[in-house]
Amino acid sequence: MNSDFLVYLAGPISGLTYDGAEDWRKLAKASLAGHGIKAVSPLRGKDYLRGMPALTADCAGYGDLNCMSSPRGIMTRDRFDATRCDTLLVNLIGAERVSIGTVMEIAWADQCRTPIVVAIEPHGNPHEHAMITEAIGFRVPSLSEAIHVVRAIADNRQSN
Repeated sequence: MNSDFLVYLAGPISGLTYDGAEDWRKLAKASLAGHGIKAVSPLRGKDYLRGMPALTADCAGYGDLNCMSSPRGIMTRDRFDATRCDTLLVNLIGAERVSIGTVMEIAWADQCRTPIVVAIEPHGNPHEHAMITEAIGFRVPSLSEAIHVVRAIADNRQSN
């Protein structure tokens, strides 16, 4: 398998610390890289957010740190990533509130007919909504299973 298969790692960020939002993404990225799959995080290039208290949904003041963290910068790059990736890998496990940014990324990927793989609890996640449920192509109860599905999608694409 070659590394031109691109996976975008979507999931909640606001309300978490930089490391809290990035930890699962680092794990997924490393696991996928071992199979020749490139994964990108919406937090890449934003190490300057490390050490801040919980990140906020309005990103107030982040644009002063770097234009990549302004509302427009976040929107521009995340939309670009969600519409150019080969698969959207979404981790909603443990979400305590709806992540509006993640919901938008799911919608963008769905509009492009990009396969969407979501790790989410069987019941009780705040993202339970008819439209989200319909957009999800592959729903699994753990991140490890989601990574396995992404690998299977990439394997299938590479064999065609």
